[in-house]
Amino acid sequence: MNIPLEKTLHWESVPDTLDFNLNDLVKSASSVIVPLGPINTFAARNPWVGLEGKSFEKTARWLKDTCDVDIYPNDSIFQSAWDRGEIHQDFLEKGLQHWLNSQSLELPREVAGQFCRAVLLQNQPCSSTLEASELKSMARKLNRFTSQMTEKHSVKTYSQRLEQLGRVNAAHELNRHIIKWCKLFLDKSQAVWSMPNREEGFYHAWRKLVQHDSALSRKVRKQLSELPVEPEAALREILLLLEIPFSEIQDYLEAHLLALPGWGGMMLWRSQQSSEETSLLLDYLAVRISMEWALVKSYLPLPEQRNEKVNPEPLIAAWAEWGNLPINAWSQLSSTEIKARLTLAYRFDKVLRNRLLLEAWEKTYEDQLKTMITSQQPVAAVENVKPALAQFVFCIDVRSEPFRRQLEKAGDFETFGTAGFFGLPIETCELGSNHTHNSLPVMFKPQYKVKEFAPEFESFEQRNQAVNSISYTFKTMKNNLVSSMVLPEISGPWLSLQTLARSFMPRSAGRTLSKLLETWLHKPATELSLDYTQQTETDLPIGFSLKEQVHYVRQALKTIGLTDQFAPLVVICGHGSHSTNNPYRSALDCGACGGASSGFNARVLATLCNLPNVRKILETEGIIIPEDTVFAAAEHITTLDELRWLYVPELSVKAKEAFKRVQAELPKVSEEANAERIPQLPNLRKHLKNPKAEAQRLSEDWSEVRPEWGLARNAAFIIGERQLTQDCNLEGRAFLHNYNWKKDKNGAILANIISGPATVTQWINLQYYASTVAPHYYGSGNKTTQTVTAGLGVMQGNASDLLSGLPWQSVMKSDEEAYHEPLRLLVVIQAPRGYVKRMMDHNHDFRQKVKNGWIRLASIDPEGHWESWS
Repeated sequence: MNIPLEKTLHWESVPDTLDFNLNDLVKSASSVIVPLGPINTFAARNPWVGLEGKSFEKTARWLKDTCDVDIYPNDSIFQSAWDRGEIHQDFLEKGLQHWLNSQSLELPREVAGQFCRAVLLQNQPCSSTLEASELKSMARKLNRFTSQMTEKHSVKTYSQRLEQLGRVNAAHELNRHIIKWCKLFLDKSQAVWSMPNREEGFYHAWRKLVQHDSALSRKVRKQLSELPVEPEAALREILLLLEIPFSEIQDYLEAHLLALPGWGGMMLWRSQQSSEETSLLLDYLAVRISMEWALVKSYLPLPEQRNEKVNPEPLIAAWAEWGNLPINAWSQLSSTEIKARLTLAYRFDKVLRNRLLLEAWEKTYEDQLKTMITSQQPVAAVENVKPALAQFVFCIDVRSEPFRRQLEKAGDFETFGTAGFFGLPIETCELGSNHTHNSLPVMFKPQYKVKEFAPEFESFEQRNQAVNSISYTFKTMKNNLVSSMVLPEISGPWLSLQTLARSFMPRSAGRTLSKLLETWLHKPATELSLDYTQQTETDLPIGFSLKEQVHYVRQALKTIGLTDQFAPLVVICGHGSHSTNNPYRSALDCGACGGASSGFNARVLATLCNLPNVRKILETEGIIIPEDTVFAAAEHITTLDELRWLYVPELSVKAKEAFKRVQAELPKVSEEANAERIPQLPNLRKHLKNPKAEAQRLSEDWSEVRPEWGLARNAAFIIGERQLTQDCNLEGRAFLHNYNWKKDKNGAILANIISGPATVTQWINLQYYASTVAPHYYGSGNKTTQTVTAGLGVMQGNASDLLSGLPWQSVMKSDEEAYHEPLRLLVVIQAPRGYVKRMMDHNHDFRQKVKNGWIRLASIDPEGHWESWS
């Protein structure tokens, strides 16, 4: 394809525009989206992680202008919070005064304050019945005063601009085609016939097939068949043909990625998983922009985009509604006052008002948390205090807080909080599985592999293969054109009985089927491959060397804060969820373990802690674990609030006594935790006769859209000793991480908590936030209308973006009322001010998050004084 010379003249101020690095531009543009992995390993992602260099408010304005997405809560959410007393007017007033202090307005402060206050407290569109002709007439007279106020528009794609001009539904048509091709290329399990030539890459496979796509006209197909063979050359050529100025190329690529951030995010994730697919996102953009060029070519050229002057009509109407200034009164004002009033109304826009309301809401929550924590009586020093009968180490997950509270009430038990992967950078492989799982936060890569094995494995393997074969055969027959016609005749009776049982007796049917499967498989006692085994250069080492075993146990115990005063029984508690017919079940598992149960990691750590050689070396370092102290592993099932034992080794006499006591108390703890948690779910009676039975029904009912609330309403991450919050009912809203600054002289432990667990909790927090404020864009809509597609994610209907966030039912009580309160995470650190300042000075990324409003920070010094850093 020949490129006319004049096409290159548009690329201003670039020495050699044809030699620009397109890969670098694609990489920079990808910061506007986030990698999206398969839904079966759903892990929380901060949707704005690449945008944290800008302030939250600036990002909100940019997203509103670029793709019409609001990332502040809407009026309904704010009104509900106001009605519940969760936004104190004092904090709103302080925020308003601080903003007014930053402005240069030639207007009396009292007048400006009254106008802004009226807008904030009412916070709804102007409702005055103004004469349209009168308003337009005054707007024409005052138009010159807004000549310097311009609405700057972000770069739009050609297809988006065509839709805005009303010529053709180009953006929708382009998305429809791209969704189709992405589904074909990315499919891993659902398509009967896979896309040919996938091994050659997305662009090459698409280029060979699109020439035969009957959904496109012959003219379009011919144009696409003449594209360059290589994706980079094609993308470069199309950008030239579209005459995109060099200074706008990255913006143009960003606009295309934001059009379908889910499918683009999946391409980005795939590009990061394999060295063979590193250019997959460039392929995606080459396909998308090439198709756009072919679809819009006949409509070019389009009118140039210009920044529009601000229309004074809504500004005049705002003063009439909230400033008690009738339209005819503008004629009596001086030019200076007219300009000042219009400027104030222009600056005090919807985004700014929402920012002030959100900050006041967050300050109100912080004040309530501060009062709750600092009002507690100071506890005596814990040195030389007799250790508890049993100690439990839980994940920091907010669902652990109510369970820990009930457990501590039940007896002489002590609980700790730490990240649920327990600091183990491992890839896990369970017995009988051919698949491995990265059991650590998604921002890290595993360094070791740990396998589960059994001496007598063959009989179990045969039974397990039989079950998998039946499942595989059924799925294959269902997807095959011929066998799918006879499958109902074969499977009908059994599936009909199962359907009736699961529909009318979900709890009993679920337990019976699980027990039958468990009895049939009869999984043998297993061991873990914890000792180092050399692998090939491409594989991870299996197990750890003795030095590494000591390192990870030492690191875990120091991070937990458990280096002395050991109880006879120490239980490492992972957590997982149980639900039926739920594509989002992994979203309810451990976020620190990449969307899986953290029980495997708990078992690995407990086993390492029991190794005699590990204990002997730790003893030389001052970490003395008594001989009669035994580590066990359990799993907290969050849907049922039960603790299930995973690993209980031979117990000492004292540990046996502790174990019996724990076993006796656990049923009551579970009952109390369920009684607190279950009534919070909508459509359930507040006083249930049997909360535990209801919890079991929710986990087994395949029509249940809300088996549990998950991490909804999370709002704070508290880093400090348990005594700080032990007497507080935090309502399952706080992540709790143990930390003793006295044992962290150089600040290394705090630095690790901030760089690891604090990042994971922020990602969880912002995913829940985004899914609440922009459910159509960052959430995934209603569960009942979702379609699982390509075996890797969900869509709404049969052709939508690949949905990246949480479903409506995870954050909303009803269609009108939100359950999750969209507040940005408050990190509270119990440490001297100098410790916090040192951490901030050394951690640029965290300091930037606080400064730009992506996270909030407070600290409590040794005297109990609370300081807000944001």
